[in-house]
Amino acid sequence: GELVYPGMVIGESARGSDLDVNACKEKELTNVRAAGKDDKVKLAPPVRMSIEQCITYVRDDELIEITPKRVSIRKMHDAKERKRRARDAKNAKNR
Repeated sequence: GELVYPGMVIGESARGSDLDVNACKEKELTNVRAAGKDDKVKLAPPVRMSIEQCITYVRDDELIEITPKRVSIRKMHDAKERKRRARDAKNAKNR
């Protein structure tokens, strides 16, 4: 029941890089089933952070959104823009 939108940070990756995911898209079901595989996916409840916690948590490429109902973190640029910037930085480094 949480409202999500493009660019919103919805989780934390164990790796240092960002993962672009579609939280609203359901997993496609296939006819092949493995015993006990993905029967019930358990998601951790969302972590509610205060403004102070968000300030210590936010990275250089993220922004803190403060509304009357919630405090959330989002990316400064959308996924396409981030990929373009990474590609441009890589090309500039190789020159």
